[in-house]
Amino acid sequence: MRIVETMQKANWPAIISRATGVAILLAGVLLAAGLSTATPQANSVTSIFDSHSTPADSIRHLSFFVLGVTGLIFLVVFSLLTYTVVKFRSRAADAGREPAQVYGSTQIELAWTIIPILIVVVLFLATARVIHAIQDAPKPAEAVEVTVIGHQFWWEFRYPELGIVTANELHVPVSDPSRPTPTFLRLLSADTDHSFWIPQLAGKTDLIPNRVNEAWLDPHETGLFLGQCAQYCGTQHAKMLLRVYVDSPAEFKVWARGQQQPANEDETAAAGRRVFERTACLNCHAISGTNGSGRFGPDLTHVMSRRTIAAGAAENNSQNLRLWIQNPDSIKPGSLMPAMKLSDAELDALVRYLETLQ
Repeated sequence: MRIVETMQKANWPAIISRATGVAILLAGVLLAAGLSTATPQANSVTSIFDSHSTPADSIRHLSFFVLGVTGLIFLVVFSLLTYTVVKFRSRAADAGREPAQVYGSTQIELAWTIIPILIVVVLFLATARVIHAIQDAPKPAEAVEVTVIGHQFWWEFRYPELGIVTANELHVPVSDPSRPTPTFLRLLSADTDHSFWIPQLAGKTDLIPNRVNEAWLDPHETGLFLGQCAQYCGTQHAKMLLRVYVDSPAEFKVWARGQQQPANEDETAAAGRRVFERTACLNCHAISGTNGSGRFGPDLTHVMSRRTIAAGAAENNSQNLRLWIQNPDSIKPGSLMPAMKLSDAELDALVRYLETLQ
């Protein structure tokens, strides 16, 4: 009878609601875990637990260590809590009786003070070791140097030793463990705070106006790795994407030689070049061999060598180029690129010209 009465008095709607909330939370955790294991080619959600570079490996190992320690703490605390709830639960025979009073234990108080201090010290030392290894890594003579400049809302990449300027798609050589060839990055901002993050290659590093920060990549295998700005920087922060292509040494040399070439001079597209030079395009963009030398927008000298436009927001093809020039907000609402309002003939000629810039 007592069991039946207890069940009747229970607040079943509240119990069901809480159980549903727990189930949804667990489903979300499982979904996030599934997404985090996807490769960058299969899913745009990348994970620090799928590292392919020396700095990212260090961060992954530290993450596993911290998760292991905190997971052990959780198990100990949860086990003690479960034991306490079961052992000292209210019983019918205890009705009206006051529980035994405990006024303190020096041994227990010392334990729950000293043990947490030791845990925090261990986590601090492990973290400091990784930070030192990443931030103070020596730069070998073979390292590739790239200056990264964050803009609202795109990335500018400059290779000072190679004389290359490109945007949004970073090419770096794969690093042979027997002879490392890392890529060292100088991180600058042209306007507001940004954060450079490729989860599978390196940790987050902020780009702050009037300050130079540094990061480095040491990728172990070729492929495409995705990243983005990890610091809210304005309306189109979410579409300030970046793509890192890790090339073999031979592929990187071929790419570099192609980027070092002057802009293609195709006489059949001369009309489009004239449109570029007569409109406001040249105030923001640069194309070698023309009078365009703007720095507010990406360098377009080899724009068709990139697979995406608008900082990864759209595939780089004729249709999207036309749409991007005529109505940028249709691809990236709130972007700082103005709609050019060209006639159909001018727009066709400009797109044909841009398509020759390989």
